Amino acid sequence: MTHRPIGVFDSGIGGLSILRALRAELPHEHFVYFADTGHAPYGERGDAYVQARSLAIAQQLALQHHIKALVVACNTATAAAIDLLRATYPNLPIVGVEPALKPAVALTRTGRIAVLATRTTLHSSRFAALHAGLAHQAQFILQPCDGLAEAIEQDDTTKIIAAAAVFTRAVGPFGTKTGEIDTLVLGCTHYPLVHEVWAAQVGPQVHIVETGEPVARQTARLLAAADALAPADATGQLKLLGTGPAGHLQAAAARWIPAIATTTIAS
Repeated sequence: MTHRPIGVFDSGIGGLSILRALRAELPHEHFVYFADTGHAPYGERGDAYVQARSLAIAQQLALQHHIKALVVACNTATAAAIDLLRATYPNLPIVGVEPALKPAVALTRTGRIAVLATRTTLHSSRFAALHAGLAHQAQFILQPCDGLAEAIEQDDTTKIIAAAAVFTRAVGPFGTKTGEIDTLVLGCTHYPLVHEVWAAQVGPQVHIVETGEPVARQTARLLAAADALAPADATGQLKLLGTGPAGHLQAAAARWIPAIATTTIAS
């Protein structure tokens, strides 16, 4: 069990932001990352579609790669499918991601927080429950970012910058004065990959909150509780799988993941 890999999946390259945090927290672990680029974007699909894809990917990772844990590195897939995945694989530790509203509440001083996410995530019952539980602690301005994850997938810098400007203007103003937004939640795993774009839009006085580190810590806790952590002398390796061009995924991993022994497999 200790030598088995951890499975990680997303609709595309966005989950690399989560994988980056996982690698930092668990440097001795083996990972299998699945980018479902051929069926993206999840954020503009219905729940049934996302559930079907999530089950298919989980089955492949479980049966072919014998994973010891699964990280759903996609806000949309977490919202739509994580309960179904846990019911289907009750003995497999499964960790999802959700917009980091709780950390944002702890950081804000003006009490106004912007949440950028896909439309599917913002309209999900899981997010609604999270939001309702914290709505009395801060004012959350919710902004769907249609098309942004796809622009990041395509590495279209011009489109990314233009879209980020539109979305931040839609929820502003940003700042530290009363009535201004002082905390920005990146509620899609794609968005942290262009952190510098958001920082340029909102300025250094605004907190930008991501989800990678909490997800990595939770994964480590579950593996430790199951006595399934890799040995301290193991050398972590990464396999890249996906339904899109292998070269695209490999280039993205080389850009955003620290140096690691990597095997790329198109599937």
